[in-house]
Amino acid sequence: MDIRAIFMGLAFAVMWSSAFTSARIIVASAPPMSALALRFLLSGLIAVALARWLGQSWTLTRSQWRATLVFGVCQNALYLGLYFVAMQTVQASLAAIIASAMPLLVALAGWVIFGERVRALGVAGLFAGLAGVALIMGARLQGGVDLFGLGLCIVGVLSLTVATLALRNATSGGNFLMVVGLQMLVGSAALWGPALLFETQVFQPSWTLLWAFAYTTLVPGLAATFVWFLLVDRIGTVKAATFHFLNPFLGVLIAALILGEGLGPLDILGVVIITGGILAVQLSKQTPRGREDA
Repeated sequence: MDIRAIFMGLAFAVMWSSAFTSARIIVASAPPMSALALRFLLSGLIAVALARWLGQSWTLTRSQWRATLVFGVCQNALYLGLYFVAMQTVQASLAAIIASAMPLLVALAGWVIFGERVRALGVAGLFAGLAGVALIMGARLQGGVDLFGLGLCIVGVLSLTVATLALRNATSGGNFLMVVGLQMLVGSAALWGPALLFETQVFQPSWTLLWAFAYTTLVPGLAATFVWFLLVDRIGTVKAATFHFLNPFLGVLIAALILGEGLGPLDILGVVIITGGILAVQLSKQTPRGREDA
């Protein structure tokens, strides 16, 4: 892994982790599903326009349409929709920690459900990471966390896990940006119905809301996706996924710096354990250099 790939991976991890803080700011002043539907509409239109400018086609293969619909519904509408609603009452740091468990849940499902071989390092990391999540959950439950919001976060990360497992072997076929843009438009379409049905369309306009909305649309929404694509193209999915180990730490750090969210000793210990567990799981998936050269 060269220095450019390292910087790209760090940039992706920072952008991905910052999304929870910007979302927390948005839902304090806007109806969550409506704001997210609008974000996906704008991000999707920008991505599709850029894709057309780059010469990418509207015509997708069957597998590309499947990826577009599954991710549009499971990742964008369900995962992020539930998270936006949850973060009206759940701190950004806790939301980031729960979402960061996705690589652990994918590894656990691959091992238990699909019978995939997991090396000893991966097994140790898996159990350590899940123990870290349980530790933080226990501490937050004792501290009076909103159970409904916590439940929405758990269902959301399970939805993201299902989408990831369903499309592990899916490819963009060189049409990546178009697929991403259409996924966002699918997510927007899926969210508008419940947003208009269940939410009161009351916004509290401010410069803070405007900047947070612009940031979440352009940076986690578009820039992080683009950097992830470049990173995967440069070093492969398995090595790129190693950078997910930074997400618990960065998510908590950004929320603390910008929102002033406090952390207890058990929270800090749990974040360290989860970070190490995710790193161990991802490193266990990489082929040893000697076997790679054989």
